Amino acid sequence: MKQNTLPFQGTPEQEEQLKKVIAAHKDQKGAVIPVLHEAQNIYGYLPMEVQKMISEGLNVPLAEIYGIVTFYAQFSLNPKGKYQIGVCLGTACYVKGSGDILEEVKKILNIEVGECTPDGKFSLDATRCIGACGLAPVITINEDVYGRLGKGEVADILKKYE
Repeated sequence: MKQNTLPFQGTPEQEEQLKKVIAAHKDQKGAVIPVLHEAQNIYGYLPMEVQKMISEGLNVPLAEIYGIVTFYAQFSLNPKGKYQIGVCLGTACYVKGSGDILEEVKKILNIEVGECTPDGKFSLDATRCIGACGLAPVITINEDVYGRLGKGEVADILKKYE
């Protein structure tokens, strides 16, 4: 995975919120995961700058924080775009060509799975089954669902969000 190309842009208000969260959990056993969840809700992801604040605030080694963030799939090291694209790679979608659709999205946006475009507009994830097997192959963009796709339709769909 490429290094995140978007600079960290936390605000003083977000930092103040995070400090309150850390203070509320500071002396609790098992505080790291709840604090990470709340931090991700505040920032949208968990960049190294946020992990360092949590490490120092909870007096937990940064390596331990990083290990937790990279172990659990619900935590993200990269920011999410304004438009979050999910390409379903569940069995029905994959058999009907979602792998080709994923490759087309990556080519058009010039990003890999888990990354965000430099302008912050799009992020890309490969997802498991979303329960729309009858529409396979399926992609989602935020709350919008697009089904029965061919890779030739991808560019036109993405243009709707430009």
